[in-house]
Amino acid sequence: MRTRNILAFAALPLVITAGAYVLSPSDSAESPAAPSVSAAQQAREEAKERAESERAADEKTIRSLPPGLAEPGKRELAFKITASAEFSSLDWKVGYASVESNDDDCGYTAGVAGFCTGTNDLLELVERYTDEYPDNGLARYLPALREVNGSDSLDGLDGFRAAWKAEADKPEFRKMQDKERDRVYFNPAVRLAKLDGLGMLGQFIYYDAMLLHGPDPEPEGFYGLRERALRKAEPPSRGGSEKQYLDVFLDLREEAMKRKRSTADTSRIATAQRQWLRNGNLSLRTPLSWSMYGEHYQVP
Repeated sequence: MRTRNILAFAALPLVITAGAYVLSPSDSAESPAAPSVSAAQQAREEAKERAESERAADEKTIRSLPPGLAEPGKRELAFKITASAEFSSLDWKVGYASVESNDDDCGYTAGVAGFCTGTNDLLELVERYTDEYPDNGLARYLPALREVNGSDSLDGLDGFRAAWKAEADKPEFRKMQDKERDRVYFNPAVRLAKLDGLGMLGQFIYYDAMLLHGPDPEPEGFYGLRERALRKAEPPSRGGSEKQYLDVFLDLREEAMKRKRSTADTSRIATAQRQWLRNGNLSLRTPLSWSMYGEHYQVP
């Protein structure tokens, strides 16, 4: 379609010229003036060009950087750490079949990334999965999932937990969970952390924040928290101290967790991420040890 539009636009001057010749077949006839572009349209075009230019520059920066947390070994480590918080285990793959109602206003929380019936990501996962595998065991819940999206309601989801667990035995559903975790949470978090000049600890902190607070621009969503942190401290990409910036970001995260629930356990920050930051382990070196909800974990 784009090619066809370009060709049609390219042909337009020929049509105008031919029309002018018919009306006034004189070599001295003046060509009609080209229509002026409105200031608003020009501003939009310039904004688009700037955005595309900035994105191209960002992509060039990303390509010039090492894999960081996306390196397979570090990626596996990241999943183990988050599994200790979400599933009380270093075996993150137990999350595929996990589905619980945690009384947190999110409805059911399920899968390796804690997809929720109340926050759109679980709905998107099931929709994308159904597009590829229409006869799956969760497809029949799509009408109900659309109805409860954005709420903590579980109406119409009788039997959903059993259906999820059964589907999680299938390699194709596990693969789709991985794909959505990476698309919605892991890849955007790591990419943005790299652009902010953060090392592997900072990249992990962003990923964990994206999982827990959600990819939300609201003040206590991931993007809102990052914007607030940037107003309080300069990230390394702007010449600031990585340790100071991450300290501010973690402060904001803990405050957000406690505002949501005053009794919230902030172990995933206080006795893990904050501990590594204070020890200067900005590259997330192993062996790595931490405590989570009173349990001790170690990765050699």
